Amino acid sequence: MENTVIISIGSNINASVNISRMISLLRQYVHITGMSPLLQTKAIGNINQPDFTNGALRVTTQLDREQLRDILKKIEDALGRDRSGPAFGPRTMDLDIVVWNDKIVDDDYHTRDFLRNSVDALMKNQGS
Repeated sequence: MENTVIISIGSNINASVNISRMISLLRQYVHITGMSPLLQTKAIGNINQPDFTNGALRVTTQLDREQLRDILKKIEDALGRDRSGPAFGPRTMDLDIVVWNDKIVDDDYHTRDFLRNSVDALMKNQGS
């Protein structure tokens, strides 16, 4: 079964390079069918760090949700994600499944305007 998924992306360490590398890695596993504009946002929680570059990707995949989540974590790790720091600390890459087959599966969608705007733009433009 082909699944349509929206993945949030965020980085505040060398964001342009890491987002480009992430897209190249992700294309090995999924078909990217859309990308929201990238936005600069202030950090949440630990505010003493650089601003984040955030956005979202719409992809299609034959993978199930758990398989895709594992791949996203492997991509984060390949890009140098440090999981030993604070929960809201700086990161090379943060990837989360937000929408799975038109169902919102990440509660951050409801509390983060930048995420909701990125996701909504991709959901409205499913054919593009």
